[in-house]
Amino acid sequence: MIKEIKLAVLIDGDNIPAKYIKEMMQEIAKYGTPTIKRIYGDWTKPHLGKWKEVLLENAINPIQQYAYTTGKNATDSAMIIDAMDILYSNKVDGFCLVSSDSDFTKLATRLRESGLRVIGIGEKKTPDPFIVACDKFIYLEILASDEEGDGPKEKTKKANLDKVTPKVIQFLKTSVSDVADEDGWAFLGDVGSLLLKKQANFDSRNFGFEKLTPLFESLPQFEIEKRDQSNTKFKLIYVRNK
Repeated sequence: MIKEIKLAVLIDGDNIPAKYIKEMMQEIAKYGTPTIKRIYGDWTKPHLGKWKEVLLENAINPIQQYAYTTGKNATDSAMIIDAMDILYSNKVDGFCLVSSDSDFTKLATRLRESGLRVIGIGEKKTPDPFIVACDKFIYLEILASDEEGDGPKEKTKKANLDKVTPKVIQFLKTSVSDVADEDGWAFLGDVGSLLLKKQANFDSRNFGFEKLTPLFESLPQFEIEKRDQSNTKFKLIYVRNK
């Protein structure tokens, strides 16, 4: 029996737009079951009005946090205190920290030191220290584009491939070599895991590809091989540098 992965989802309401809620919760469901869902902010302020409209339908618990001092972010402190309480309760296997604020860098590091997985979700403006402190970091903008579509396929494909710079190609080639066998073939699942360990915000969707396989297939620098498995219709995907 596969163990259920329980996640605590903590959202910085002052920092994340409500328009992303649908795509965000669908994405989180890929990694586990969100057994704790809380959003933090000063609910007396009008800028959180749009969040109020979607809380009930997504079963997210709003946590009131007054801004006691001008210029100080009380929401951050409340989230951090709650996260540590949840950590010591031993009720979850991981955290999903939803914010674009670097103030949560130390929190993400502390949670990982305790052996829990940390998934970060935020906008592309998120500072690098918070991104690298997470096991995986997902940009909200790519979740929104997945839902809305990006226009004609041919035009999208060309634009996406333009984003795969020589630096990205070298990063992919090095990672393939790191886990390849003596013949140069690497299991794509192992490559994907290594890419995330090296760069938490690496995501094939940043280049417009839903999965890692079509990204590699679109690049002439790599060779793909699909191998049959015994007693199953699924194939194992291997990649090799050309």
